[in-house]
Amino acid sequence: MGAPSMKDVAAHAGVSLGTVSNVLNRPDVVAERTRGRVLDAITELGFVRNESARQLRGGTSRTLAYVVLDMRNPFFTDVAAGARGAADDAGLALYLCDGGEDRDRQATYLDLLEQQRVEGILITPVDGTDPRLTALAARGTPVVLVDRRSGGEHCSVSVDDTLGGDLAVSHLLDTGHRRIAFVGGPRGIGQVADRISGAERAIARADAEPLIMLETARLDVAEGRRAGERLAGLPAARRPTAAFCANDLLALGLLQQMVRLGLTVPDDLAIVGYDDIEFAAAATVPLTSVAQPRQLLGRTAAELLLVEARRPTGHRHEQRVFEPELVVRESTRMRSGVTTRTAR
Repeated sequence: MGAPSMKDVAAHAGVSLGTVSNVLNRPDVVAERTRGRVLDAITELGFVRNESARQLRGGTSRTLAYVVLDMRNPFFTDVAAGARGAADDAGLALYLCDGGEDRDRQATYLDLLEQQRVEGILITPVDGTDPRLTALAARGTPVVLVDRRSGGEHCSVSVDDTLGGDLAVSHLLDTGHRRIAFVGGPRGIGQVADRISGAERAIARADAEPLIMLETARLDVAEGRRAGERLAGLPAARRPTAAFCANDLLALGLLQQMVRLGLTVPDDLAIVGYDDIEFAAAATVPLTSVAQPRQLLGRTAAELLLVEARRPTGHRHEQRVFEPELVVRESTRMRSGVTTRTAR
């Protein structure tokens, strides 16, 4: 036997279907005695209203969604926590969808979320120029980019990653390094490109050797280990003394590989990561990292999404950009005999 329906409640209470609907939605228009009979029937039958169906008939569900670039990265877990806080405050649920750095999977989630009529979608896209995002917004589902900059067609919340790359490599230069590697990729990811740009800006300003580029297929620990193997295999004259990694997962993998190979951090290789996830401070050698305001990114993005979803007429897209901060730890301890240069 299936779950009891509104028709079952009406029959049990001896009232019309419309009366049951009024008790559920406008109880003040139903006489107290009749309302009592309907409520008793609901209790006796164990009826539970189909809230999602009711909301969908009204146009949207009371949900937001966040399509995450890669849920294995704790950075995005923290961003999602910030978004969830804003959704909770608004009395909404938040769906989390793991895009897995895969364009096809991302496209599938976007189609499903539109079918579910979510109030709006937060997304850290594989490709910020995906035409599906603009099409979704045109059909009435607002989209906010998270940790990505928009060209103006959506609201967006991001961090100045060019500045972040500059901060990381300037710090390595200040601690005496001249041969510096960049570990990260693919370059098609906007944040990676911006972090490289900032790193190269710092190199040019210091007139140091060009970055040694170690491009990775993904932004995870395993790729960091592979980069460590490649780095250790370079001739001594070309081997970098420091590495700037596009995120902390790569940096942690690189650190692990250095330890496996019997090399020391920071004496043989200084390492800077990016994101300042919780594991960075807890690493065997605490990791210097460029910190982003992770939960603030998520909360701000969700708040922008709610404003657009609930007041779409005349809405003007906003692009919020936060500044990163360098958090210095043991992985970039000052090289002996080096004096820190005066800040620019």
